[in-house]
Amino acid sequence: MIKKGYLTIILLLFGCNLFAQHAPAWGGGADQHDLSFGFSFSYVNSYFKILKKTGWQSPFLDPQNGNQPVTSDLNSISSPGSAGFAVGFLCRYSLTDHLEIRTTPSLIFADRALDYTYVTASDDVTKTVQSTTVDFPLLFKLKSDRISDFRAYLVGGVKYSYSITSKLNSDANADLLDKTVKNVGSYPSYEIGVGCDIYFEYFKLSPELKISNSFGNVLVPENQPFSGPISKLYLHTLMFTLYFE
Repeated sequence: MIKKGYLTIILLLFGCNLFAQHAPAWGGGADQHDLSFGFSFSYVNSYFKILKKTGWQSPFLDPQNGNQPVTSDLNSISSPGSAGFAVGFLCRYSLTDHLEIRTTPSLIFADRALDYTYVTASDDVTKTVQSTTVDFPLLFKLKSDRISDFRAYLVGGVKYSYSITSKLNSDANADLLDKTVKNVGSYPSYEIGVGCDIYFEYFKLSPELKISNSFGNVLVPENQPFSGPISKLYLHTLMFTLYFE
């Protein structure tokens, strides 16, 4: 009889452990206060949307050399995706249980590329637009209900980007074929993305995928072989970010 009692107790304890709910982690208290801070690391991939001028395929003529063509006719101008990275700081303020406002100032290291192909293949060249910017986003984050240690969200807003290398890319004395394509020193963009909050005992981790597009033209117009055929450049960026809060 005593053995049966012990067996019953063991089965009850085992059943309680089996069906007990997992105690939720609180992410180090990240959501327990309206205001909180964190940091981020991002993978960045960016490229240009290119609008070309009428007659863009014509070779550039050098006015200093009797209007002689510098290259052959252009076949194409394209912008492959270029990889970079970013580090940033997070400051968030909770407006409601499901809505917060946040800013994530970041230092972005992400060069961009332009590929030029010509009728004469030996003229083909890739021009790199060197870029290091400081981004100042202002975003709204719309959060779902929390399920255990997981919560999904949408994020969107605007940002202002300021280049800290634009003044360093001067090539006023360079030969025509050594000229670079320059971007404006600052520009606004919009951002939209999706992500999720994952709660651990001492911190909250938020993987996020986001796209960003510049509102206006980022090209600095110049009369030279590589900027001359282009009317406008719009910057498109894809970012995968890990936020630690």
